[in-house]
Formats: sequence, structure tokens, C-alpha cells
Amino acid sequence: MHNSIESNEILERLPKHLQQYIKPQNYEDYTPINQAVWRYVMRKNVAYLSKVAHKSYLDGLEQTGISIDHIPNMYGMNRILKEIGWAAVAVDGFIPPAAFMEFQAFNVLVIASDIRQLENIEYTPAPDIIHEGAGHAPIIANPEYAEYLRRFGEIGCKAISSSHDYEVYEAIRKLSILKEAEGTPLKEIAAIEKLIGELQDKNVEPSEMALIRNLHWWTVEYGLIGTPENPKIYGAGLLSSIGESKSCMTENVKKIPYSIEAMHQEFDITKPQPQLYVTPDFAHLSLVLEEFANKMALRKGGLSGIKKLIDSKGLGTIEFSTGLQVSANFENVIEFEGKPIYIQTKGKTALASREKELIGHGTKSHPEGFGSPIGKLKGINLAIEDMSPRDLKAYKIYEGENIELEFEGGIIVNGEIITGTRNLQGKIVLISFRNCTVKYEDQVLFKPEWGRYDMAVGKEIVSAFAGPADHHSFDLVTHKTSSNSIKPDKTSKQKELEDLYEAVRNFREGKNTKFSIQAAFDILKKDHQNDWLLTTEIYELALAHDPELAKICKDHLEKLQQKKPKIAHLIEDGIAMAKDKLAPKI
Repeated sequence: MHNSIESNEILERLPKHLQQYIKPQNYEDYTPINQAVWRYVMRKNVAYLSKVAHKSYLDGLEQTGISIDHIPNMYGMNRILKEIGWAAVAVDGFIPPAAFMEFQAFNVLVIASDIRQLENIEYTPAPDIIHEGAGHAPIIANPEYAEYLRRFGEIGCKAISSSHDYEVYEAIRKLSILKEAEGTPLKEIAAIEKLIGELQDKNVEPSEMALIRNLHWWTVEYGLIGTPENPKIYGAGLLSSIGESKSCMTENVKKIPYSIEAMHQEFDITKPQPQLYVTPDFAHLSLVLEEFANKMALRKGGLSGIKKLIDSKGLGTIEFSTGLQVSANFENVIEFEGKPIYIQTKGKTALASREKELIGHGTKSHPEGFGSPIGKLKGINLAIEDMSPRDLKAYKIYEGENIELEFEGGIIVNGEIITGTRNLQGKIVLISFRNCTVKYEDQVLFKPEWGRYDMAVGKEIVSAFAGPADHHSFDLVTHKTSSNSIKPDKTSKQKELEDLYEAVRNFREGKNTKFSIQAAFDILKKDHQNDWLLTTEIYELALAHDPELAKICKDHLEKLQQKKPKIAHLIEDGIAMAKDKLAPKI
């Protein structure tokens, strides 16, 4: 799929389970109205953000080659991003949070290639190319921030989700699509907003993914940098919102020093944020991220990590103290005195070490699940993994021996040892048995007739995280969305309006036009009385070429301001930009 856009070596590294989300940009699908929306937002943003954004933003606009006048083409973006060690891909709206973060871990910027409607020009809850291309792309030209983003993705994609997270994700994705689709009944939007509210009000323990998404929101999306008294903008959500980039600087929005406590602050994507967090510098972001990572099952493991994986009902991995990794859907854990003493997976399971599948221990070898004790042997202080070959022989943990191993906590393994598997450091990580029975009290956990029994070796679980250890172990190319972006059929009136926008655009660029700007305005005023954006573009051109037409356009715009007070400020800004010959040129 990714071969359909300009590639670079970064994209070539992407695994197939991420490639499945990539779609062609289809640049020809952008209408002249889309281009006008991009131009308006960019002109307004750059003029304003030059005063309030972090210096890296304007520097990055120049470095990444993002134009004010044209929606960026992936071909050009990848050619330029390559120079700063990044790449970009187009996707359809929201993708699962874990996938989004894993793209970041590969230094790949995910760009929703759709663009907001004119009606949502100030802000949209849906990811779009203004938000991603004009918000995220420029700021990653700052090396320290880019490394934070990559590291965030690396840690974030290991965060364990819950089934509740998936429900919320699907509802938010649907809402963003409905809000950007033309003609969606308000009743339908209200119903999905009500569902989101109910889901968010549920009294559920927030998952790791929910908490780290909060940190992502208050930094990458809505972050401020500097001091609470004198902040600058660096978050892409603010950089791409011509409404909130202004309102966030007022006293109405509370400014809080950024700390790990931000992980507990929920957000509502459909409304302006009542508070924002201010980091003193980009290095502080990384300190907070590492502080959060230290609380994750990724680094703590243990009983709580296993339970998080069981509750997630998703594919995850645990790592034993020997480095042996077990990837599967986890079904059960037996505990004793607050510690796990036996784990059980269900369905396809793969064993790995250092993120590489062990030969002979893929899902074909373990299609029905995997179970293993955890911990030390009862009455023996030396853990199996720490035993030398001489110790193993002394305790009869040796090939060909019939042995009964009783673990602390009461798990008993009885069978004939076939062989053992060691890691590169020489530690034994796996012991295989034949004619094996595994029991816990009066419960039989494994029977001889089930075949070979592979027992993991490890005195504790040191890590638990979402996803498989080795992505090649599982078929992860199964992405199906419950909802896709809606592309409405165009009416003849809509096509006529697009023709008018195109004619004006061509006139500005010195190309042949279907209509003169006078003819375009006459048709616009007659058939599309409520369209204000094209009138501002005609006004801008008329100021230089036809003063009489400019006066007529301005009169029309002032009447529209009175008729539509909700967009009066947008029209006012359009008039101001048309007059401003000193607007920044990138």
C-alpha cells in the first residue's frame, strides 16, 4: 500500500500490521473549496502564531516545506521529512491509539488526509490534514521534541488498554465522521454525543492506555511551553485551531505547570479545553514520560500486570525474569500470597526471547494455549534459572529424568524431562516434558495425553505489555473499522460553487479561468448568497485589480456579518488578511 505514495527508508521499515492502515492520499480529490479552507486557516494561523507559537513552529514550517497556499502533497512532504529523519503516511481519520503511537515509534507521522468542511473551519473533532500537516509536522523539526514524540510512541504502544477503551474509541471515531459529513441530522449527532458522555461517565478504573492518552492530549495535542504567565503554543490541536489558538491565551483558560498529575485529567474533544498544561521546556516532557513508564506494567510486571492483560481481553505479552516472553490472550492467573504462581493463555500462543520468536515455539506449536508455573521450587532457595549445570544435575533437573517439581505456592509438575532451552546468557528458559501432569491442589492443569508440556522458567514476571513480543508470530493484518469517512454525492449547485472557487484560484495564480472575478462574484451573489469565504478571496484580488468590485464585495461581506453573527469574526479576519500585504510568506 505504501508504495502508492512517495516513500523513504523509514517507510520501508514499517511492519505489515501498520501498513494496513495506510491509504493513498488521492490529491485530486481535494476540491477548490478545500484548498481555500487550507489557505484561509494557514494565512490566519501563521500571521497570529508568529506571535504566540514556540519558535520551532515557524522554523519547522519553512524546514518541512509546508505551503500556505496549497494543501501539502505526501510526495513532497516525504521528500522533505526524510531530511529530518521522519516520514508521513495518509490514513482514514482516527486509527486505534496503539497503532497511532507505534507509527510514532517508527518516526512516522500519521496524517488524516481528509480536510474539514468550511462550516468547521475553526475547529473539528475529526483528525484532518490541517491538524496533522500544519500542526504536527512543523514542530517535529525540533530534534528534542521529535525524540519525545518517538519515545512516547515507543512506550505508548505498549500500554495496556481495556475493553471500555475500545468502546470509547469507536464512539469518538463515529462522532468525528458524522460531524464532518455533510447533512448529518442533528438528532444522530446528539445520540452519539450522549453515548460518549455515558461511556465517559462510567465508573471504571482507567487503563494504562487511557492515562497515557491523557498525557498525549495535554502535550502533543494541547501543550503550552514556557511559564503559566507567559506561555507559547506547541500542541498541534492548538496550532491548527484558529479559534482555540486565540482563546487559549486568555485568562479564561487556566494554565497549570505540567506534571504527571495530568494523566488523571480527562478531556472532551468536542469542546474547548478549560485548562491547559505548561511545560518549562521539551526536556521536561521526557522526564514526565519516563516517570509514567516506571508505573506501567511494562516495567513493573507482577500479578497486577498479568491481571491488566486478562482484563484487556486483547493480545499481550508477559516476560519472565529469564527473558522468556509469552505472547497470547491471557485467560487466568493463579496467585499465592499476592504473587502469581501460574499463568494460562487461551488460543494461539508464541514464545520469544528479546522480541524474536523461539524456533519451534510459534503459534503452530501452541495453538490451544500455554500454561506455566512461576517462581522458585519449594524448599530450594536457588531459583532454577540461577542453577549451574552441576546444580541442575544435582537436583535431577536433567534430560531423561522422571521428576516431580513442587513450586512455592503449590503447583506440582510431574513428568520426564525431554530437553531444556537456554538463552544467550546461558540461563535455562524453557524445560520440555513428556508424560507430564501439572496440578494445583485438586485441579489438573495439564494431562499427559495432551502431548509435550513446555514449562517456562522464571522466578518472577518482570514485564507485561500490550501486543506480541515478535510481530511476525501473529497475523495482525485484520484491521476493520466499524465506520468509514462519508463521501457525499455532489449536487449540481455544489459543483458550480467549486467551479467558482477554481476560477478565482486560477486567476490568483495567473492561469486561464472559466470566469472572470467579476462574473464569479455575480454568480456567487445570485446563487450562493451565504458563501463568505470565496467573497473574501474575490475581495482580496479586487483590491489590486478592480477597486469598484472590491467596494461591492466589502458591502456584501458586511451584510453577511449582520445576517450571520456567528461567523462575523471569520469574515472580519478575511477582510483584514485581504488588506494586509505584510502577512508572513513561508
